Amino acid sequence: MHCSAGQHLLLLLLGLLFSFETSAQETLHTIKVKKPKDVRAFFKYSQDKSPIISGHRGGIVTGFPENSIAAMEHTLRHTAAFFELDPRLTKDSVIVLMHDATLDRTTNGSGKLSEYTLAEIKKLKLKDVDGNLTEYQIPTLEETILWSRGKTIINLDKKDVPLEMTAAIIRKHKAEAHVMVTVHNAAQAKFYYDKNKEIMFSAFVKTKEALHEYEAAGIPWSHMIAYIGSENKPENKELFDLLHERGVMCMISAAPKYDKLPTLQERAKAYQSIFENGADILESDLPIEVAEAIQANMPAPSLRKR
Repeated sequence: MHCSAGQHLLLLLLGLLFSFETSAQETLHTIKVKKPKDVRAFFKYSQDKSPIISGHRGGIVTGFPENSIAAMEHTLRHTAAFFELDPRLTKDSVIVLMHDATLDRTTNGSGKLSEYTLAEIKKLKLKDVDGNLTEYQIPTLEETILWSRGKTIINLDKKDVPLEMTAAIIRKHKAEAHVMVTVHNAAQAKFYYDKNKEIMFSAFVKTKEALHEYEAAGIPWSHMIAYIGSENKPENKELFDLLHERGVMCMISAAPKYDKLPTLQERAKAYQSIFENGADILESDLPIEVAEAIQANMPAPSLRKR
């Protein structure tokens, strides 16, 4: 087929664009999950499994706002990770990502998020951790689900979105393989599980009593990781052992305490100690620092680089 000079130029430009996008994608460390059984296998505990990193609120670093796609992409260019995110509702009942109920801390807007429509929200810009205004917008949960497929797993915390709405959007996008939900108790887990037997949970299991409540509710251990809390303490060992016996990975969050240590060296030592004491997953505001801290004396997380 004969092509004009203009067509040749268009094909060349398209080729260059495709090459650029492919190159950018190749820099991402991705989690390979395509089916719900894949995410269950990824999170199944075994003694020889390498540590897993979770980016709290998508990661919180200078230049990249929390709860933004940009922050997650930045993390994935350095290390594999999955991400804890915070869904909230706009005035017109669209689910967007925002930790606070108000806009003041993380955007150039003010007031309650719930008093703004999506169209109004999209006019705002996000701030980074230092309060600097960025070019990035507040993403919708739907945008994030579409972006994350084939790249990572997202873990949706419980804010003001009704459980039914969260279950519905996961079902709509058939996203059970890469979208999981945080549940604070067995009743929340049962609500989701009764509606969708494929959903994966990040479940609060801070006591033996809570562990038994999940069992009594009939929630399969294969469908969850266990959030133990934010303290790296000897008392965790009993829960670690009970959950590991059930094939469940255990997660500690460094965000409230250990991420706030004043020096890089102190933080690195704390991250290493959390894994050495039995945790399998570390949730952190600083997932890149966590990866660097464990790289020297532990196997890299069992995630593949694309």
